[in-house]
Amino acid sequence: MAGKSFEALPPDLAESPTVRGGVATPPAGVERVLAAVLADVVRVAHVPVDSHFFDELGADSMVMAQFCARVRKHADLPSVSMKDVYRNPTIRSLATALAASAPASSTAAAPGARTAPAARAGSPAPPPVAVAPTGTPRYVLCGALQLLTFLGYSYLVAYVAARGYAWISAGSGVFDAYLRAVLFGAAGFVCLSVLPILLKWILIGRWKPRQIRVWSLAYVRFWMVKTLIRSDPLVLFAGSPLYVLYLKALGAKIGRHVVIFSRNVPVCTDLLAVGDGALIRKDSFFNGYRAQAGLIQTGTVTLGKDAVVSEATVLDIDTSLGDAAQLGHASSLHSGQAVPDGEHWHGSPAQPTDVDYQVVGAADCGATRRLLHSVLQLLTVLLVYLPLAIGAVGILLAAAPQLAAALEPGPSALTDWTFYGDALAFSLVVFFGSLPLGVLLLTTVPRLLNRTITPGRVYPLYGFHYGVHRAITFLTNRRSLMRLFGDSSCIVHYLRCLGYDLSRIEQTGSNFGTEVKHETPYLSSVGSGTMVADGLSINNADFSSTSFRVSRTSIGARNFLGNRIAYPTRGRTGDNCLLATKVMVPVDGEVREGVGLLGSPSFEIPRSVQRDSSFDGLKSEEQLRRRLPAKNRHNAATMAWYLLVRWLYFFLVTLLVSAAADLYAPFGAAVVALANVLVVLFTAVYYVLVERAVTACHPTDPLFCSIYDHRFWRRERYWKVPSETYLRMFDGTPFKSLIWRMLGVRIGSKVFDDGCYLTERTMVTIGDGCTLNAGSVVQCHSQEDGTFKSDRSTLGSGCTLGVGAFVHYGVAIGDGAVLAPDSFLMKGEVLPHHAWWGGNPARQIRRGDGGEWR
Repeated sequence: MAGKSFEALPPDLAESPTVRGGVATPPAGVERVLAAVLADVVRVAHVPVDSHFFDELGADSMVMAQFCARVRKHADLPSVSMKDVYRNPTIRSLATALAASAPASSTAAAPGARTAPAARAGSPAPPPVAVAPTGTPRYVLCGALQLLTFLGYSYLVAYVAARGYAWISAGSGVFDAYLRAVLFGAAGFVCLSVLPILLKWILIGRWKPRQIRVWSLAYVRFWMVKTLIRSDPLVLFAGSPLYVLYLKALGAKIGRHVVIFSRNVPVCTDLLAVGDGALIRKDSFFNGYRAQAGLIQTGTVTLGKDAVVSEATVLDIDTSLGDAAQLGHASSLHSGQAVPDGEHWHGSPAQPTDVDYQVVGAADCGATRRLLHSVLQLLTVLLVYLPLAIGAVGILLAAAPQLAAALEPGPSALTDWTFYGDALAFSLVVFFGSLPLGVLLLTTVPRLLNRTITPGRVYPLYGFHYGVHRAITFLTNRRSLMRLFGDSSCIVHYLRCLGYDLSRIEQTGSNFGTEVKHETPYLSSVGSGTMVADGLSINNADFSSTSFRVSRTSIGARNFLGNRIAYPTRGRTGDNCLLATKVMVPVDGEVREGVGLLGSPSFEIPRSVQRDSSFDGLKSEEQLRRRLPAKNRHNAATMAWYLLVRWLYFFLVTLLVSAAADLYAPFGAAVVALANVLVVLFTAVYYVLVERAVTACHPTDPLFCSIYDHRFWRRERYWKVPSETYLRMFDGTPFKSLIWRMLGVRIGSKVFDDGCYLTERTMVTIGDGCTLNAGSVVQCHSQEDGTFKSDRSTLGSGCTLGVGAFVHYGVAIGDGAVLAPDSFLMKGEVLPHHAWWGGNPARQIRRGDGGEWR
């Protein structure tokens, strides 16, 4: 883009701001240069200093991100963030705000002065000591050892399972077979539960604060322990005293009556300390480690007595909450932050607030109730679930005569075409028969269970009502069905069948995305005309360490909700609101209406901008009558492809497993172990080919279009038909980068990916030696109301994305840059080389030249 150059600033730019009537007044030179930079960005001759960026100049967040990036190139100008722009939407107000903040940041506190909250938060941990890049031999050796570990574990599981099933099959009569199934299931459950604990103590001992070089032998031990403890069946008991007992066995120092709902299992458990009565809610990260610049850094996470950690939070290493301290939802503590006793903090990074996030009173929930609940859970698993699972395997083997004969010597069934016909019939009946039965089950049984729970009433944990509530949550959150119906007109009817109150439906064909979850659908209300992107979590239940309460959660009409939003029961938003990606929904103050909300803690932004209204004409009644049916037909075809792809996968896996059963007699457990390995390999190759087929004719290029444009419908097909869940199996291994490369990601060498998610693979470029932490996201698109926008994003060599960090589209991250945990990097942002950014929305918190943190 052509424009003026402002490398040399006028002399008056360096003048100190004056203070008139207690208000800082910026030098005229600052206003003049800021106005010139903005004029160059928006391509106009002159920008009045009092013109509103969005209402009068027609700018949007992408344009203003470019403006901020250009301002940061001027060393003599203060750094400008998007939060500064939204809060000060004119050149004059922005320059004034920057001038007012300059003296405060450079003036030292007087001796004996009270420490400000920002300072009291502590400083982020220093960067790790630079290490030489890992060589290729060490990188290859690490991958080979990880592969051998997987092969050995697969063989062990296959050998035990095969011998156990043979023993069960030798039983005489149904009752004898059931008893054998219970005994074998109990023994297998205990072994799978205890083995990760034993290996943790053998391979690691006690975790201590340290740094582990990625791809080293020490890292292999770290990866083995991390993988095993997160695959332990006791993880399924999150929210139960059994889960707490499991973490204690791994070395965590956890007090009495602690409740942990998050399934993000902490790895460095010896560095976790939780006081009596503390509460950690769902979707929270408190790993006890982080990856940065090619190193695994371990550190402490400390929660005091009666501390509260709300939903969708991130606790970095070396953080703490004092006794009775609280951390709000969609918030984070960065390394070095410590919340004092009794204080309430929220935001990312967190800051003090007066909001009370513990709104449920205590109930009688003593040790006896907790013990009985745990015993009942174990008995249910051992006496019901495991025998049913073992019986399902028996039904599979008995489904065809050829399969039933696999345990006896004789001619191979693989040469008989009947074998393949029976497998085909079996897969068709099971796959397509389970779909209507599943919908029928989850639309009837939870509705009957819900009649036993009264909204607003406080119930004790671990009783009958708690069990009913957890059953409703489990049954009605079926990700496969949500993905099938999401991004189509069917989703509103599916949610209504579940129990959602959707008022009068204004059908758009994209009312909800493919990832929506709740705690009870019967208390979830969404107003007419509201559109929701992926990742909405409706939190209808409030908890304490002894009790819970369900309440109605209402989202207003004509809203648009961006990605990854946790909406609480007390959300204070009304009609016609824009809730930006990862926003912290406010729970105090007046009800917000007709505005946009961004950030954590949230602040107001324009509800919409001129660019997003480009396609409003397509939403007219006449246009909808013509375009919506066309979108529905395309979405219906996409749903058919979704089902076909998954049925074919199920059929081929059935053939593979059946073939292993047929060959078991001559070859033993080795063939079963080989089948397990081949299933993993086949899954990766199959879904890579599916994704490549979907994008072969219609690549995922940058777009700016309406949701009623056929190019957007193809993008919806790209999101729905392939699968991404299989990628988790490869987290933390060199094989993850290989699969990303096969999917079209332009990825460099020796990238460490501990659980990152890329929405549009072919639009992402990742440099050599990058570090991608668990829960991080690079999303190369955005949808606001009826407008869809996408662009490429680039991560330079050696950069780091923190745990839970979210990178939007059109972003360029420089070499060696760091994005702090739980940060939201907005669209169009440009990070300089070696810069440190953090927050929601992200801003520069450390200069690339090693300057101090802001």
